[in-house]
Amino acid sequence: MAIDGFGQAEWAQRYDSDAELSVQRSNTPLLSPRTLAATEQAIERYKGIVANGGWNKVPAGATLRIGSSGSAVLALRKRLAITGDLDPSASRSGVYDSYVEAGVKRFQARHGLIPTGVATAQTIAVMNIPADYRLHQLETNIVRLRTFAANLGSRFVEANIPAAMVDTVENDTVITSHRAGVGRIDRQSPVMQTRALDVDFNPYWTVPASIIRKDLIPRMQANPNYLTENHIRIYDRNNNEVQPDQINWHSMDAVNYRFREDPSTENSLGVVRININNPYGVYMHDTPEKGVFGDDFRFVSSGCMRLQNVRDYVAWLLKNQPGWDRDHIDQVIASGERVDVKIDPPVNVYWVYITAWGQPDGVVQFREDIYQRDGFSTANAGAAPVIQPVAQDGVNRGVNRGADLDPGPDDR
Repeated sequence: MAIDGFGQAEWAQRYDSDAELSVQRSNTPLLSPRTLAATEQAIERYKGIVANGGWNKVPAGATLRIGSSGSAVLALRKRLAITGDLDPSASRSGVYDSYVEAGVKRFQARHGLIPTGVATAQTIAVMNIPADYRLHQLETNIVRLRTFAANLGSRFVEANIPAAMVDTVENDTVITSHRAGVGRIDRQSPVMQTRALDVDFNPYWTVPASIIRKDLIPRMQANPNYLTENHIRIYDRNNNEVQPDQINWHSMDAVNYRFREDPSTENSLGVVRININNPYGVYMHDTPEKGVFGDDFRFVSSGCMRLQNVRDYVAWLLKNQPGWDRDHIDQVIASGERVDVKIDPPVNVYWVYITAWGQPDGVVQFREDIYQRDGFSTANAGAAPVIQPVAQDGVNRGVNRGADLDPGPDDR
């Protein structure tokens, strides 16, 4: 959606609530000269907002939705109008109607929230982050974006950790986009430039030593049948299988053994693992727990990245290799057979940390500084932090299978 200048809305306003008004996923790569230029424009736009006093706060408390009315709704309308999420001419009513719902959806989409159109406490908290904080984010991230403005290769993968999103890029165009589950606050995904080397279909998962200590031992203390129920086998240094009752689970004895989960659709790696060259022992993989991709908050792993629609991702990685079309990929997965395929040539992969950027269509995107790497906080800017807590019991948030471990850096 084109814009004519910095004073225009962040996307064209038709002043209705059609689905077409939602923020469309951009086909411009995050790591692109076009994104860099759009972010420079966004900085000028937000400088203007800050110079004019920023935006008003929306009263916290009640959830606002269609049918709500009162001063809080009026404040919400004014707030949305300042950033172009609602036409200014629609900012003077105290009724939450379909126009406000569409504006809230736009706001939610460009802040990485599921666009429900309901102004929840979380949505209002994000709205109340001050304008100068958002300007600081843009100014911080344009430095990061300049690092990736050129020479990335004609085919590459960009994985933005704060957005928990992965894109495949070809000839400066996004081909596929995938929601991701990335490292939680205490087990962060690393920033790096690397290459995707090979794909493992129906993989084993060898439990890393760190997860044996932090997760597996407490699980076994709570449920002695945990390993059996989850098809995890134990091997000693001579590769002989050991039974769970031969290990003292009230000690660190378990770290002297190798734990390997059998391949299956319920394997913690799912049906595919993509190996990337790096010193951190992390990789990208499928997951049996697809529900995480429907969450706003997807900081759930031990450092690796879980991918939504991983088969489409793998098909793109292998598209130049004869015989590896999507149908064949599905057949190999369905067979349950262990198959490893080298990616020829390897594909460049960039794991980056970008919390704010502009798009050529005028939309300005923001994400939470989940790892606190931007160098400043919402608390210092006068707003309450909106970080969502993650479980600290070794269990990833949103997991339905209570016995599931969380694949992380491979310490083998």
